[in-house]
Amino acid sequence: MAAAATGGVRVAAVAWRASFGDRASSSSSSSSSSSSELLLCGTSLLGNSRAGGGVGGGRRSKCCTSLSRDFSSRGWGKPAARKFGAPPALAAARQGDSEAETERSTTRRAASAERSESCNEELLLFLFQLDLSTRLQRALNNEQYEAAQQLREKIAEVEQEVARQREAKMGSVSSKDEAQDAALTVLRLKADLQRAIEGEDYSGAARIRDQISKLESDSLAASARALVYQNLKYKFRLGQRVKHEVYGYQGIISGMDPRCCESEEWAEVAGVNQLTRGKNQPFYQVLVDVHEEPSLLVAYVAEDSLSIPEQEEVGRFDHPYTYFLFYGMDSIGDFIPSKQLREKYNAPRHELPYDEDSDSSSGSDR
Repeated sequence: MAAAATGGVRVAAVAWRASFGDRASSSSSSSSSSSSELLLCGTSLLGNSRAGGGVGGGRRSKCCTSLSRDFSSRGWGKPAARKFGAPPALAAARQGDSEAETERSTTRRAASAERSESCNEELLLFLFQLDLSTRLQRALNNEQYEAAQQLREKIAEVEQEVARQREAKMGSVSSKDEAQDAALTVLRLKADLQRAIEGEDYSGAARIRDQISKLESDSLAASARALVYQNLKYKFRLGQRVKHEVYGYQGIISGMDPRCCESEEWAEVAGVNQLTRGKNQPFYQVLVDVHEEPSLLVAYVAEDSLSIPEQEEVGRFDHPYTYFLFYGMDSIGDFIPSKQLREKYNAPRHELPYDEDSDSSSGSDR
């Protein structure tokens, strides 16, 4: 039953992602349609000129004829071009462009190693949850109570899936719950131990005592982990703009974990084990600028691999998820996380420092 519910939630999320992808890509496709038509027009024009001997359909223009005569008089005819090839400056520029393109493609392939499907799925479920909450509020406003009840059931299924994902991670919440469960089990076993002693079942009492000792040690370790994760100080915050130290692209923080929650195979491919702190450091969900890495929407990046870009490097940033996760951009180029996103990570609201000099100067201008 739980598996069926989980599958239903994932199917619904995939369907929602498909419709969301169409809506998100409509703006970019409309903006690129003119350039595509221009490219097709240019290709057709080039084909006609090659087939007919020129753009004029077989007749060479006067400009082309005069240029050809001038080249011939200077000894720059076709035999010389075939013998010596392109000018050295042009050949060097072409080679430089080819090397730059090869370097960019290699960097993109390397950056894709930090792609995390689990992070992308977690973000999509969160967006799906926000969409369902909006539909529920709309149904209640329109007094559509039957539809509202169906949406409540769907939201409950999504919340169960989100809880399952959270339990699969080694975060502070799961460690705290684990410590609490172990403490309750210890209390129950102590009552069983007392009954075994009163019944003079000493072998059973010894077995229960060993179980209590093991659970107490596990509970102590879980409590220590929960305390460490609770007091962990993150270097970056939600909505902050960051720059990758290795691949150079810019991104926006949309989530964080106290340590790497991916598998060992993923860590090996992403080169996490080569870092100083390895997997035992905060990891961030990073929304990557589509203009810099079009094939990488969400990356899972270690804290050691991120830095804050210089102010002159801060510019335009485009990503389809920013419109749903953030309210907008502040004065220094960072994004303002939504209330739901802050509640998910129990993050406080970030306020920019008050600049008295700027305020006094603006007041004097008035």
